[in-house]
Amino acid sequence: MPLTVLQVDKAKPKDKDYKLSDERGMFLLVTKAGGKLWRLKYRFDGKEKALAIGAYPDLSLKDAREIRDAARNQLAKGIDPSAEKQAKKYSSVLAAENSFEVIANEWFAARMQEKSETHKVRTRSMLNNYLFPFIGRKPIQEITPLMLLDTLRKMEAKGIVETARRAKQTASQVFRYAIITGRAQHDPAADLKGALQIPKKRHFSALTDPKQVGGLMLAIDSYHASYTVKAALKCSALWFCRPGELRTLEWANVNWDEKRIEIIAEKTKQQHIIPLCTQAIELLESMQPISGYSKYVFPSNRGMSRPMSENTIRVALRTMGYSNDDMTAHGFRAMARTLLDEVMNYRVEWIEQQLAHSVKDANGRAYNRTKHLPQRFEMMQRWADYLDELKAAALSGNVINAKFG
Repeated sequence: MPLTVLQVDKAKPKDKDYKLSDERGMFLLVTKAGGKLWRLKYRFDGKEKALAIGAYPDLSLKDAREIRDAARNQLAKGIDPSAEKQAKKYSSVLAAENSFEVIANEWFAARMQEKSETHKVRTRSMLNNYLFPFIGRKPIQEITPLMLLDTLRKMEAKGIVETARRAKQTASQVFRYAIITGRAQHDPAADLKGALQIPKKRHFSALTDPKQVGGLMLAIDSYHASYTVKAALKCSALWFCRPGELRTLEWANVNWDEKRIEIIAEKTKQQHIIPLCTQAIELLESMQPISGYSKYVFPSNRGMSRPMSENTIRVALRTMGYSNDDMTAHGFRAMARTLLDEVMNYRVEWIEQQLAHSVKDANGRAYNRTKHLPQRFEMMQRWADYLDELKAAALSGNVINAKFG
């Protein structure tokens, strides 16, 4: 006779494991430890086997019978249900090992080590917050363009259009990594060309009016902060390099004999030279007693073994009263770019070279790092002197608007 739910509920453990038969080969195994396990006894290729169906009460009597019937249907088709179950289990494990999240983490470890800390943190945050929650557990080869688009649309709905565009680029790199490692055949991100919103181009806020720039330099002089922060602010204006290049600058990058800084540009990955004006040399010399025993010229206030935080300049500007719409750490570059061109009349290619932008000659060849270096030395010294003049004018209430030839 088939079992009833009452019989199953009342089954108690004994000194030894025992069975309660149901029907069509299924039985309940009651263990001496108190477990109640559904099993199906069957024969395949002349051998007696048992299929583990599940445990009671997690799997009810009704549900266990449905699984039993499905297994017997497989037997009628010549399929061994135990072998099929193992195959599906292995397939699930393999799918988990080849999920987007697993492969993305592998890609991150293999390909992101040479990137800047800022880039690594931004990419990791993008994966964890926007991609993994929606497609992280899916086998990478099963992710379709529509699945990825749906994920990116959720980001656009939050107004983070530029982040959605970058997430698509990151996902594409993960898919391409999966392809070359033999775990995917196609990059679904490549099919989404033109599918995302076009972000509005946003420029970093910067002060470009001579009077306002003079006020900024005066505010930096009057700013109550550590000497390291004030020196970093002044050098931001003097060098107008990228914020990451300034805060991670090492003493090893300072060539005292040639009076210049020699670095690898953060964006182009090309060698770059920053000529040192007399004001910058004085600032660096004054920093030596403070950070000369550190690797970094501008170390973190939390310890000399790490560079200044990427937020230090931003926070300093906010503390001085400049909002994000007024001035940013990156804005020192636009400030110099505008005034050197429009007020001081320096050649654009010299300015672009000093900004470490990709500049090419008439034949399409990239200028080398020493191109126009004597002219750039003169320009950087004149720029430093001009900033001092603007600061003096702000202090006296005058404004310098003269054109420089």
